[in-house]
Amino acid sequence: MIHLTAWITILTFLVTLGFILWRPRGINEAIPAAIGAIIIVLSGSVSISDLGIIAGTISGAAITIVATIVMAIVLESFGFFNWMAEKLAAKAKGSGIRLFWYVNLLCFLMTLFFNNDGSILITTPILVMLLNNMRLKNHQKIPYLLSGGLIATASSAPIGVSNIVNLIALKIVHMSLYLHTAMMFVPATLGLLLLVGLLFLRFYKVLPKTIPSTVTGLTLKSYHPLKTGYQHTSEKERSKFMRNVLLFVFAVRVSLFVASFVNIPVSLMAVIGSLILLIWRWAYLKIPPGDMLKKTPWYIIVFAFCMYVIIYGLNNIGLTDWLIGFMRPIVSGSLLHASIMMGILLSVLSNIFNNHPALMVGTLTLTHMHLDLLSLKIAYLANVIGSDIGSLLLPMGTLATLMWMHIVRKGKVRITWWEYVKVTGVVIPPVLLFTLIVLYYWVSWLFGGVLQR
Repeated sequence: MIHLTAWITILTFLVTLGFILWRPRGINEAIPAAIGAIIIVLSGSVSISDLGIIAGTISGAAITIVATIVMAIVLESFGFFNWMAEKLAAKAKGSGIRLFWYVNLLCFLMTLFFNNDGSILITTPILVMLLNNMRLKNHQKIPYLLSGGLIATASSAPIGVSNIVNLIALKIVHMSLYLHTAMMFVPATLGLLLLVGLLFLRFYKVLPKTIPSTVTGLTLKSYHPLKTGYQHTSEKERSKFMRNVLLFVFAVRVSLFVASFVNIPVSLMAVIGSLILLIWRWAYLKIPPGDMLKKTPWYIIVFAFCMYVIIYGLNNIGLTDWLIGFMRPIVSGSLLHASIMMGILLSVLSNIFNNHPALMVGTLTLTHMHLDLLSLKIAYLANVIGSDIGSLLLPMGTLATLMWMHIVRKGKVRITWWEYVKVTGVVIPPVLLFTLIVLYYWVSWLFGGVLQR
């Protein structure tokens, strides 16, 4: 018979998740998460001492993500993303086909340099404005926006620092950012190339063959999440400045992996990078850093902490023990079988419960299964692929996709859940399977001997 505390914990998790996905009246997702966490603590399934463990687990990840978002906000105040959109249109040289590839490259790089949520929040409104200024029809806009949204979200798989859930999971399994990237970058990037190739084949007939060759004077609409209004005076000066900013952001990104390799806190390097960029903006635009207190989405820290409290409560009432019995036969077979089955399992869980709790539950369960090092790494990375790529099958699979749907609709582009699933139902399953298979062969070939010693 299930204890009353267990019932309260399970019900709280389901109700909290429902409110996060539904978000009545646009309520911030941190509010239901916080209420759910308070109920979990009061029910007794999470103790006060557990809260300290949870804070230690999520603090580094939350600080890294917030610092990265601060950098994105500073770049937005420089007008960097508008400049990128204008260059995007110019590079396309009047070809709708070429624009498709540039849009997806931009979304990939945005997630790599910042994170998947920031990529969605910043890039999607810019793309909507770009496509609206080109006066494309609704069905012609969808290929660019949908493919860009999928690539932006899936691009958090190659490097763990592009997704707060991935960073928290890395902490749980005691895996460095450097090792994660060494194992995951090649398989996930190959999977992304397959994904964009399949999307291109799927949309080829509706892509406009010709588009306006130049789009200038882009202005941020009121629905843009990071609205600012700075303009540079000289185009030559503007381009030079933007290139310097881009080089700096790239250097900061590289420093995160160097820090991980030499055992310096990744969050420290992220904070230093964001502080330097804030000082740069202060010197260049005369804007003091005080505005970051309002613009920074601090709720991300609250959301991450509270969701982990709820997941930890599920762990304490025995959910992981039940999952261990279910997952052990999956993982204890061949490593290829473990990679494929764990990736599929996390994809299913992500599309039902959202990838944030799904990955945390899956990762916590793996740490209690006493697996050998190679099996643990492959099973964990398969979890990440399932939660970052497999979760895209349904819009509710990730919060980033739900935000994307909301922004696109505000931009007057009509796309239904059915239209979304008609595309993802064709492209996501083969990409997921392909990436999981490549993951097994890549990790086994490159790291098998090292990890088994």
